[in-house]
Amino acid sequence: MDRRVRRAPDAEWVMMYRLGLSRARIADLVRAEPATVGYHLVIARRQDPGLEAAHHAAAVTKACPSPTALARMEEIITWITAGGRLPRDRSEDKGERSMARWLSERRREAADGTLDPAYRDGLARVPGWKGNPRTAADEGRWHDRFAQLVDFRAQGNDWPRHHDYASEQEHALGVWIHTQRHKHRRGDLAPEKAALLDAAVPGWQTGRTRGRRPRV
Repeated sequence: MDRRVRRAPDAEWVMMYRLGLSRARIADLVRAEPATVGYHLVIARRQDPGLEAAHHAAAVTKACPSPTALARMEEIITWITAGGRLPRDRSEDKGERSMARWLSERRREAADGTLDPAYRDGLARVPGWKGNPRTAADEGRWHDRFAQLVDFRAQGNDWPRHHDYASEQEHALGVWIHTQRHKHRRGDLAPEKAALLDAAVPGWQTGRTRGRRPRV
């Protein structure tokens, strides 16, 4: 992190902004806090009323993403579509963390108004990609637990219980599926999630029945 004391506004940072770089991108490049860069830019805009217009004009006229960059976007979109969730920045998989960082950068560009139209149009195929990272993480956990339930049932197990359980895994899955049933009864479970459960683990809404095992 850049800890040098810089007199505001820093000429280098102002030039980068004038050339179309976003506040977040400048902070990444100079290893400074985005808030610090933002402070310098606020002062610079006060001193130069035309700076903001120059920034936006440069951002619009920047070169379009290269074929390699667009291929990377398509790779990430395909991964999201196949997995039904956004990549997580704390995943154990290095490739998934890389995709999460890529999306994070596009979110920052969208927030700054500098997202390239090619990225904007491509990512429009991914609902909610601009959402809060915490929301994305929650979605990732939901799909992880969903996959664990599918595996649990495929192994011939009865529906997991959230009480009188035989293992911590059964308890965790029992609490989770109990929550999904409760949400579904209240109308709070997203239709696409209910459809996933219907297709992969039919009978999930009923669960265990007395006197007989449900069909797998």
